[in-house]
Amino acid sequence: MTETEFWQLVTRTTPDQDQISLADNLKSKLEALSDDQLVEFDKFFGQQMRRSYSWSVWGAAYIITGCDSEYAFAEFRCFLISLGKEWYDKVVLNPDDLGQLTQWPEKDGYAYPFLDEYDLIAGQIFEERTDGELPFVPSGMATPQGKKFSTKKKHLKANYPQLSEAFPF
Repeated sequence: MTETEFWQLVTRTTPDQDQISLADNLKSKLEALSDDQLVEFDKFFGQQMRRSYSWSVWGAAYIITGCDSEYAFAEFRCFLISLGKEWYDKVVLNPDDLGQLTQWPEKDGYAYPFLDEYDLIAGQIFEERTDGELPFVPSGMATPQGKKFSTKKKHLKANYPQLSEAFPF
């Protein structure tokens, strides 16, 4: 599997595509892959999860939703991956660029940029087929990269001006 093939598999059709259809779509695509391809897919997914495991990306999630747990941050990073390579790369370099995204999946009328268990689909398929588990690929380090973001409003507004405008607090 190439990196291009990986991104073709994970990218949503629209930024506001709902979580269920997105997961179903990925599952049907992954079911067509061989076991070796599933292993490669999972390796690429883990690499992208690690790449986005930074305090600056977490700060963006905090502004948008108040994200304050490791689990929610993992689901947020799955959402970033689902936006596709162009958006993902842009956000990893400058998380404030998420403020330029005009469509969001919603829940109860609010932006809901989380994908529950999107990162587990390949492993579930592999396990169903082989009764084994995919090789472990860590999705982060002991702590996120960089300096922890400040939750003070003035610091958030200074560091994330676009997101602060799009998601006023």
